[in-house]
Amino acid sequence: MPNPFTQHPNAVNETYREHFGFALRFGVKMLGGGLAAVIHAVLPFLFVTTAGRINDELQQMRQNSPGRRKVARTA
Repeated sequence: MPNPFTQHPNAVNETYREHFGFALRFGVKMLGGGLAAVIHAVLPFLFVTTAGRINDELQQMRQNSPGRRKVARTA
């Protein structure tokens, strides 16, 4: 039976520790962007570009991840 803690990290060519770090950084950025968007909805003069900028950063993180680039090339 495959190990559920390493099956997905291995699929994206990362160790468990590498995947943990990437997913944690990604998730914290997502939370920050979501919070900025919620605040912006109520107070539209605050965080005018923050959620969009964070979204762009998240896309760059995924594109620049070494393990994910290797998987994308072989797919």
